[in-house]
Order: sequence, then structure tokens, then C-alpha cells
Amino acid sequence: MSNIMLRNVIEDDLPVFFKHQQDREANHMAAFTSKDPEDWHSFLNHWNKILADKDIIKQTITVKNDVAGNILCFEQFGVPGVSYWIGKEYWGRGIATNALREFVKHVTIRPLYARAAKDNVRSLKVLDKCGFTISGEDSGYSNARGGYVEEFVLLLE
Repeated sequence: MSNIMLRNVIEDDLPVFFKHQQDREANHMAAFTSKDPEDWHSFLNHWNKILADKDIIKQTITVKNDVAGNILCFEQFGVPGVSYWIGKEYWGRGIATNALREFVKHVTIRPLYARAAKDNVRSLKVLDKCGFTISGEDSGYSNARGGYVEEFVLLLE
């Protein structure tokens, strides 16, 4: 998809990211989300910290110049990790796969880790297509699901 682009995150992207975060199905799939996806102030505080942190690589994913999601590289659990969120209206179109492929071409940190709930089949497929392999397992409390969720830890070498 040649219409997919990555660019630096700008403040004007945040309302779209917030809208994406409010989707219940997306929250369930992501599992590890904010306590209250409806809380704009918490969301804004979280993103202001991300935007201010020079060590976090943050990109907005656009499709035909419309904001489709975001992708980040940051330290998590003492290792460099990647995370992405795609708006539901863009699911199933190869956007996450193409955006992540492009992102890992430019973010050359290796090894690079990712995490996905074991039942998040779509994200696991995206990560696999981009060269990530399962390297371990973990579990953590999921605000979106109200309980502990098992996850895979994936690695790109």
C-alpha cells in the first residue's frame, strides 16, 4: 500500500489517537491499556510525557494523509520495545503490517521486542510477517479485561 506513510507525531494527532483508544473491541484486543479509556486528561498527560521524551521514537501512521494510528519504540521492562495502535476502521487492510515493516527499517535497534496478548491473533500475525518470533511468555493485569492476561514476548533480531 503506497498510501501508507509514517511521520512525526504532532499534537493535532492526539484527538484521533484518543478516539481509537475508546473503541471497546480494540481495547480488548490490546488488553494492556489505560484504566479509563474515556479519560481525556489522563490520555493527554500520558501522551505529553511521550512527546516530551526524546528517547521514545514516535510516529503517526497515515493513509492518504488521514491519521490511521501510531507506532512507538521505547524502553519497556529494561529492553527496547515496539508498540502500535491502528484505528478499527483501518483493520484488515495490511496497514499495521506495512507500517511496522517500514518502522523497523528505520529503527535499527536490535534486538527489538514486542508483546501481544496470546489471543490477539491479528497482532501476532502482523509481528510474524515483520520477522518477530516468539521468545517467551508473560502475563500481566489487563485494565481492559479486568484480570490477568497471558501474553507472548516476541523478538526481532
